[in-house]
Amino acid sequence: MLEWKDLALVDIDWNLTPEHAVTMFLEWGNNDWHSEYPPVRSKSDVVHYFVVDSWEDPPVVRLVRRDTEGAEDLLVAPLPDDLLAHFRSVNGTLRAVSAPTSAIKAWLRKQAGQGR
Repeated sequence: MLEWKDLALVDIDWNLTPEHAVTMFLEWGNNDWHSEYPPVRSKSDVVHYFVVDSWEDPPVVRLVRRDTEGAEDLLVAPLPDDLLAHFRSVNGTLRAVSAPTSAIKAWLRKQAGQGR
């Protein structure tokens, strides 16, 4: 598992959602080559993106590495209390794997040393 300090070495796609990742890697032939996220072209294609996993209680953030062979969690961390309250205000108690909200992304960028 990686630590926050290691994230500077990872090329994170901050806009990739779990839905786009599944379409790119698992739904062969289900997306447009001209879309923002075209289908993978080779076994060397890999993406890194964050998700919020609310199947856990309390929800956690996961940095996922996905390639044609599957997905691997590189980092798993709890949400701070204020962001946990924010996440629940947006999503309720829905159990899912979701894209981070903009507030959660801002916190993640700060943790990754990318500050925005």
